[in-house]
Amino acid sequence: MITGIIKNKVDKIWTDIWAGGITNPLTVIEQLTYLMFIRSLDEKELEAEDFENMSGEKMPKIFPQSEVGQSMRWSKFKNRDSRQIFDIISQRVFPAIKSMKCGRLPDFNEFGELVEIEDESSKAEESTSAFARYMSNAIFLIPTEQLLQKIITGLDDLYEHDIAELDMQGDLYEYMLSKLSAAGQNGQFRTPKHIREMMVELLQPTPDDIICDPACGTAGFLVSASEYIRRNYEDQMTAKQWEHFAGPAFTGFDTDYTMLRISAMNLMLHSISHPAINYKDSLSKQNQITEQFTMCLANPPFKGSIDAESINDNLKAVTNTKKTELLFVALFLRMLKKGGQCACIVPDGVLFGASKAHKAIRKELVENHQLRAVISMPSGVFKPYAGVSTAILIFTKTGHGGTDKVWFYDMKADGFSLDDKRTAIEANDIPDIISRFHNLTEEEKRERTEQSFLVPKDEIVENGYDLSINKYKKVEYVPVEYPPTSEIMAELHALEMEITAGLDELEKML
Repeated sequence: MITGIIKNKVDKIWTDIWAGGITNPLTVIEQLTYLMFIRSLDEKELEAEDFENMSGEKMPKIFPQSEVGQSMRWSKFKNRDSRQIFDIISQRVFPAIKSMKCGRLPDFNEFGELVEIEDESSKAEESTSAFARYMSNAIFLIPTEQLLQKIITGLDDLYEHDIAELDMQGDLYEYMLSKLSAAGQNGQFRTPKHIREMMVELLQPTPDDIICDPACGTAGFLVSASEYIRRNYEDQMTAKQWEHFAGPAFTGFDTDYTMLRISAMNLMLHSISHPAINYKDSLSKQNQITEQFTMCLANPPFKGSIDAESINDNLKAVTNTKKTELLFVALFLRMLKKGGQCACIVPDGVLFGASKAHKAIRKELVENHQLRAVISMPSGVFKPYAGVSTAILIFTKTGHGGTDKVWFYDMKADGFSLDDKRTAIEANDIPDIISRFHNLTEEEKRERTEQSFLVPKDEIVENGYDLSINKYKKVEYVPVEYPPTSEIMAELHALEMEITAGLDELEKML
């Protein structure tokens, strides 16, 4: 999480940029992200060089080995004169990252012209086109040498002293996004990393999965899934699985080019060199994808505006509505292969809404597929960016039912305070949620008064497919014994006499 010290430093950088003439918050975010990415490329190169020195194994290089190529590295130019830094970034580094292919930066010839990278095959050209496509129209807008030097010094201080171990790309962007006034209206807030990781742990992706987030934002879910796969399978993956991991395993859609650029950068830094990151309105007729993925992980927008005419008809056939939170659940079912899994975040209204559309999507999950779990989260999980109450739905696409019992869990703590500060605390239900979900046979013994329990499908049907945990949770009322009324009255009289005595004493002192 971003601490107060880090916020102050980010705010200082932000203020410097505003004073330098860039006042559009989205432009500020874009320019900072480019510089963060440039620095991260050098960090990745340094790691590769360290590994090469220790193992003796040759590693692929990001930067050209020429004098000009090496001058483009953050560690080489950051301490130079401000005019030199400005020239290197604007004339060399920025044009180079816009033409980056196969995880490599192009070199420059003696005339200062970019030398195109020759791809090993047409497949390589095709596989890297997503990053090139979304970077090709990026523009470097830092206006002066002095401002650029201030930003570089500020970012370097952050990385060196405050955030070396954090998921910087996402956490910093999340804080910057809070400065956009439109964020709350569009539902564009990033899912906290620990919540993403919990959802990934619940689904347990493998190297053979094809994973999609159709509202990917900064690609946080795809990054968390990739980290899980590397953590659990890295030593046993085949060459074919590594090739799959480098791109085809991860797909993301968004309707914001800034998000797409950030997603491409974020994924490349996690060894996913050619992900399928595409500009696409997932709910529209433009998206015709059916039964293509084995896993969906998402936190789709809850209240974004949508044109009713553009909604794909096969989604309206499942739930006839303009509410994006319902349409996205229908979309997951359509995009998943049979046997595919989904973990998605939905607002509480999806669980108990009384409209035909709400009931239709819940009935679809319970009757035609396997609804496995409903995890209710406290409203503070997304603070300070949003205070909505949400839940995680976990289901498997079957097309022929399969819901027997649904597991409900009432999450009360996620390891952080539920106020706007979100400071770390000891109380944390996440390990318990993961452990219990993967051992549901033991949950049969749990009572409805406990934090988690199983509910038979028949009972859910009888309750109009209501999926709110409070519908099934039993509350134990412990009788409270009060002393006799005469005893209470005697205590009140004694207090009254003490007050009277005190007033008398005060009057004597006047």
